[in-house]
Amino acid sequence: MKKNNFKQNQHMAPISDAMEKYAGDGALAFHTPGHKQGLGAHFRLKKLITAEGLRQEVSLMEELDDLHDPQGCIKEAEALAAELWGARETLFMINGTTGAIHAMLLGTLSPGDKVLVPRNAHRSVIGGLILAGAMPVYLQPEIIDSLGIAGPLSLDTVQQAVKENPGVRALVAVHPTYYGMAGDLLAIAEYLHSKNILLLVDEAHGAHLKFAQQLPDMPKQALDLGADVVAQSTHKVLGSLTQTSMLHIGSERVSAAKIREAAALLQSTSPNQLLLASLDIARLQMAEEGQKRLATAVELANWLRQEINMIQGLYCVGREIIGDDGIIALDPTKLTVNIAGIGLNGPQAELILRHKYKIQCELSDNNNLLFIISMADTKVVCEKLLTALRCLVGEPVSTAERKLEFPGDLLSANKVILSPRQAFFSEQESVEFSNSVGKVAGESVAFYPPGVPVLCPGELITRDLIDSIKKQQSAGRRVVGPRDTTLKYISVIKN
Repeated sequence: MKKNNFKQNQHMAPISDAMEKYAGDGALAFHTPGHKQGLGAHFRLKKLITAEGLRQEVSLMEELDDLHDPQGCIKEAEALAAELWGARETLFMINGTTGAIHAMLLGTLSPGDKVLVPRNAHRSVIGGLILAGAMPVYLQPEIIDSLGIAGPLSLDTVQQAVKENPGVRALVAVHPTYYGMAGDLLAIAEYLHSKNILLLVDEAHGAHLKFAQQLPDMPKQALDLGADVVAQSTHKVLGSLTQTSMLHIGSERVSAAKIREAAALLQSTSPNQLLLASLDIARLQMAEEGQKRLATAVELANWLRQEINMIQGLYCVGREIIGDDGIIALDPTKLTVNIAGIGLNGPQAELILRHKYKIQCELSDNNNLLFIISMADTKVVCEKLLTALRCLVGEPVSTAERKLEFPGDLLSANKVILSPRQAFFSEQESVEFSNSVGKVAGESVAFYPPGVPVLCPGELITRDLIDSIKKQQSAGRRVVGPRDTTLKYISVIKN
């Protein structure tokens, strides 16, 4: 597999062009979808999607190509994306970055492979391990005590894990973290490759990094740091539709053909053409104006950060954190606002902002709120956020509203008894969560957002773990993963 070395026309959108051409050809539609290019669509659907959008919402026609064997417009669009991001090959994904991560793991790992997984990895990684049958070795990332959050993975931690686990096949890295913090991924990549170990990267929050590399302190994208495969959420901070992502192949250490086979197993054979076109158009937008738009977003975020830090009781993380806790770069478009100084905890503050001031943050944790500034934001919008935060510090705090302790133990590695796949297929039973000490988990438990598992299938359940999870749950953090999301009961491996 050779990297594209020819210059293509980044000012075209081949998928969108093909859709327009088919819709304008006038052929009578005796094919799917059932709404027949909008003719049979309900009026509510017509309100959601323009008439032109409905006319173009078809797939599988000759002109529109095949996502699983691209030879036409999809192949051309993926090649344009690969060139722009600097990948050897790029796959368009319509099942989100969850699907991209699943395809990445299924396409590179074999049953029984040992895989290093940081404890702050998204729960989609566990799903990928179940599919691949790999055995995780969980690693604790750096802990940023001042904020009570997980930071990046350190080189020392990776080296120690490799020494203690001979035969490791890959590391699944998170770069940057949800909070925009990046460690020395280049050094990690060089070390892993010297040991013939793959670097697979969840870069869900880094699709924009390629277009801001001229800006100070901005993390570099994983492809430019030696990653073998990278899953990016194009929709999270760029302009494609929700559920669309890209999977970039960065090296010849992996088989592009096998990764495509894995993606074909996991994605629909009737892909929504509007989703594919949105990826194509998002690439076009970044090719034409990505650097300019990102520079504006960073400038706006830095202004907002400065203003927030003038509000007594609030602290917005900035470049001063670089150099601490293994952090070598910070994405300034991620605004982490620590609210420990105002008495409210994160979930409480999030609810107040949402329902009283009509401001919705990206996530809240124990003592922080995370806000994302993208190329869509303006000074007027950011001023409204600033006003709401100024009002937030004046909100009354009841005796029931206390600062939450940082659950550092939830980021430590629990004892692994079975692989996630073995646990998934084992006979299970439901028991009271409070009385599950000593049992082996049959399902995952995570708080969402960010969707990081604090208990994974195959891990041993301890009393300390139960107590920590219940403390977070009682503070209002939303549980996802288990069948019973109230966590009165949990599925465990039957003895």
